[in-house]
Amino acid sequence: MNDPIRQPSSESKSTYVFDPESPEELTRLLAMDRTTTRAMGGPLANLPDLPENADVLDVACGPGGWVLDVALEHQESRSIGVDISQRMINYANARAQAQKRQNASFRVMDITRRLKFANNSFDLVNGRFLTSVLPSAKWPSFLQECRRITRPGGLIRLTESEYIGLTNSPACEKIRVLGSKLLVSMGHGFSVDGESFGITPMIARLMQKAGIEQVQQSIHMVNFSAGTDAWPEFLHNMELGATLGLRMAQKVGAPVSEDSEALIQQAIMEMHREDFCCIWWFISTWGINPGN
Repeated sequence: MNDPIRQPSSESKSTYVFDPESPEELTRLLAMDRTTTRAMGGPLANLPDLPENADVLDVACGPGGWVLDVALEHQESRSIGVDISQRMINYANARAQAQKRQNASFRVMDITRRLKFANNSFDLVNGRFLTSVLPSAKWPSFLQECRRITRPGGLIRLTESEYIGLTNSPACEKIRVLGSKLLVSMGHGFSVDGESFGITPMIARLMQKAGIEQVQQSIHMVNFSAGTDAWPEFLHNMELGATLGLRMAQKVGAPVSEDSEALIQQAIMEMHREDFCCIWWFISTWGINPGN
């Protein structure tokens, strides 16, 4: 497989809605990666069996948890992760070395541009929560790139959600809507009113329009309510995510309320209530590349 390592050009600019080099974001993504994979039943759950010695790619891989899980379960495979963040890639490569995962590697790459891989390189191209990375206008060209680098008969799987958790907390719900509006204001998602990402009803159609066939979907759910094992992860994610979102809103000049920090503290208080309830759901959509 011809897959030269190249750094993003000087023209590359991150379209991620958070700072991809933030150590807080790395910490947040580590926890959410574990939660997501567990809820899905494993890194490759529900997918058809891959060929022996499969080549697997994870786009916008963050700190690399999914790639390392695949490398552990399928030690005969070659698993690669790409991300625009040098911090994420350095961390992921260090994890691979520490875990002696010689069949896992990571490199810096901008997925909003042409991917630096040859045609027909992979048996599976995977991506999770790309709405926060890809502006809405970039989805068609990105999906064509996924098809180009996927072998005929290979799989393309994308996992997306509308938001991180629907709750009975007034403060959390305000933050959720503000986060959705920030994302939409930055040119991401397909929402008609700015109160959600708008990606989950669209993803299957987008993949079909790109020529991906036999598209299927499955839904996954995590209960983050008070008293559940997952509750600490949601608390951690909400606190970090809201703080990072506020930081990004200030950076891009989006409207920011003077009481934003107080709202975050109110949300944390409400999440500590015994009657706090939260459900997070997300959808995996996958299909087959028919080839040219």
